[in-house]
Amino acid sequence: MSNSADSNATGSTGKDPARKGGFRPVRILTVAVFALAGLLFFTSFNTAKGTDIRSDDNLLKLSDLIQERSRKNKDLDESNAGSRERNEKLAERDDGSSKAEDDKLSGLEKDAGTQKLTGDAITVTLNDAPPNATAKLPGYPEPQPDYLVIHQQDLQAVVNALWQGGARGIKVMDQRLISTSAVRCVGNTLILQGRVYSPPYKIQAVGDPAKMQQALADSEAIQNYMVYVNVYGLGWKVTEDGTVTLPGYSGTVDLHYAKPVG
Repeated sequence: MSNSADSNATGSTGKDPARKGGFRPVRILTVAVFALAGLLFFTSFNTAKGTDIRSDDNLLKLSDLIQERSRKNKDLDESNAGSRERNEKLAERDDGSSKAEDDKLSGLEKDAGTQKLTGDAITVTLNDAPPNATAKLPGYPEPQPDYLVIHQQDLQAVVNALWQGGARGIKVMDQRLISTSAVRCVGNTLILQGRVYSPPYKIQAVGDPAKMQQALADSEAIQNYMVYVNVYGLGWKVTEDGTVTLPGYSGTVDLHYAKPVG
C-alpha cells in the first residue's frame, strides 16, 4: 500500500510535481531580486552623475547650511545696527523733542540694551573638557561624554548669577543680551539670536567686579559646575577686564510668538 501511494503522489517518474517544468517560485524570486538590483543601480547612477556619492565633499552638510545662515544673520545684524544709528541721528535732529524728553528716551534705550555701555567689566570663559579626560579625584566615576561638554544650564547659570550680582549689561560672545534674549544650546553649540557659536564661550558683564564675582561664587548651579571643573577638567576662567564698552543690541526687537491655526 505504501509503495502504491507513493507512486500515485509523485507520478511515474517518482519526482515531486512541484519540481517539474515551468516558472518555479524560486525562479520568480530570483528574477525579482535581479530586477530590483538593476533598478537600484540605475537610480544610483542617475543620482551620482559621475560623482562619488559616498563622499561628503559633494554634499552640502546641514552644519554648512547652519554656519552660512549664521554668517548671513551676523551681516544683517550689522546692517540693521548701522541703519538704526542713522535713523536715530535723523530723529534727534528732526523730531522737535525737548532735552528732557531726549534724556528720558536715552535712559530707556540704555536700560533696553540697545545703546553702548561703558564701565568696569569681568569676563567668564567656559570650555569643554579634553576628549580624553579621566576622573582626577578618587571616588568619582570615569566620565560619560555628557560630562565633558558645556550645557545650556551652565551658560544660563553664569548669566543669571551676573544679573544677580548687579550687572548693568552682559555680552555673550559678540552679542549684547536684552530682556528677550534666549541662551540655548543644541549639541555642543550655542545658538544665540539666530547665530551659532562653538566653545570656548565668553560672557562679559559690566558692573561692580567684586559683587559679580561674589554672585558667581554664591550660585549653587555654578558650585555644581565647579565639581566637574575640578574632577573632569571642564574649562572655567574669570578675568577682570578694566574699563570696556559693550556694544548695543543690533538685532530685531520684534516679538515672535505662536498663533492658533484657522
